[in-house]
Amino acid sequence: MAFLDSTAVNVALPTIGREFGASSLSGLQWVVNGYMLTLAAFILLSGSLGDRYGRRRLFLLGVVWFAVASALCAGAVTLPMLVVARIAQGVGAALLTPGSLALIEASFRRADRAAAIGAWSGLTGIATAVGPFLGGWLVDAGSWRAIFLLNLPPAVAVVVVARRRVAESRNPDAARRLDLVGTVLAVAGLGGLTYALIEAGARGSSPVVLATGVTGLAALGAFVAVERTGSHPMLPPRVFASPQFTAANLVTVTVYAALGAVFFLLVIYLQVALGYSALRAGAATLPVTALMLVLSAGSGRLAQRIGPRTQMSVGPVVMAGGLLLMIRIDPGDGYLATVLPSVVVLGLGLATTVAPLTATALAAAGERYAGVASGVNNTVARTAQLAAVAVIPLAAGLTGDTYADPTAFAAGFHTAMLITAGLAAGGGVLAVVTIRDPLADRAPSARSGHHQCGVDAPPL
Repeated sequence: MAFLDSTAVNVALPTIGREFGASSLSGLQWVVNGYMLTLAAFILLSGSLGDRYGRRRLFLLGVVWFAVASALCAGAVTLPMLVVARIAQGVGAALLTPGSLALIEASFRRADRAAAIGAWSGLTGIATAVGPFLGGWLVDAGSWRAIFLLNLPPAVAVVVVARRRVAESRNPDAARRLDLVGTVLAVAGLGGLTYALIEAGARGSSPVVLATGVTGLAALGAFVAVERTGSHPMLPPRVFASPQFTAANLVTVTVYAALGAVFFLLVIYLQVALGYSALRAGAATLPVTALMLVLSAGSGRLAQRIGPRTQMSVGPVVMAGGLLLMIRIDPGDGYLATVLPSVVVLGLGLATTVAPLTATALAAAGERYAGVASGVNNTVARTAQLAAVAVIPLAAGLTGDTYADPTAFAAGFHTAMLITAGLAAGGGVLAVVTIRDPLADRAPSARSGHHQCGVDAPPL
């Protein structure tokens, strides 16, 4: 539900903008980033709550919260009301997302864990990719509000199944106090920066925008200080004791920033500049879905055998190739000649990258910090998407009402795809330099009769 919703809404943005009379792209950015803001800001607290009170319990709370907020989104009658409901929806997503990964990490045998995480990555990737198609179909067949109402039946089914079939797990060594100060600073920091970056495109560098941006930066700086010195941080510095964990999260930043921008802009561009219906725009990304469905689980198993470095190096570069091909998409072009090749290449790169990237981040932190590690990795991914949706349109000149002008949108879209291609390729370079293959590291020790210890020991 959470991953599907994050992209299904994107294809409905032009329709939402027309219905509510949005005069600039910033209003549509808030529909996306209101959700991403609370999702990114509360995931770390959610991981800590799950470790302390029970991961299944927090997961179920998140599912119910998400369903209620979805109903509020469907009933919104103004754009500000929709944004507020999306902010609430992001809190629910923050509660359920890290819990799902932590439950997998705690429930599966080590030998099966990489394949299970690969399936999780593949299914969430499929949900992310199928979202635009499903959202487009619902917009054309009925209303954008159906996108949110669609979450209600699965929420009921998930609650029933999880209560019956999923075992509870928690970290007995989890801190007894919650890091509420850190949470407030994270929300203030991300919120301030997001506001400043989005509103800079609509209002320019006004004193309010500048002051909010500076306040956001100061809050994030204070967050880092609190986490380093606090007695019960929700982001324990020791979780970064593994260089592999830090490296995996750096790659996550670049890859998910690229994905956030392309999934936000592509479906809007196809409708505004190429005249696609919402359904056609959503269907344009179906090859990504098909490739994720076919390849993701195998990608996880391959990484378990050979180590993650090769796939995490090659996959983002292949993604960059697909994003560069999108620069060729111009108004009036046919789907088969320009759009299809770009999304196929993007899908191949995504299927190669996502499963080993997620598995590497969790394995590097170790079982003890499963909840925190999944929270950190999800926070990094959502914060990267949040920043990309706020920054890349501004950097590409997609500000004000240019999103409604096909010619202006085309020029800005091409620039944005060049930026995202650079981000994705940068992730591949980072992986080459920083990611290690645990299997390869273990070989010398095995030959000498010793066993490698430490947080990176579980091979992928």
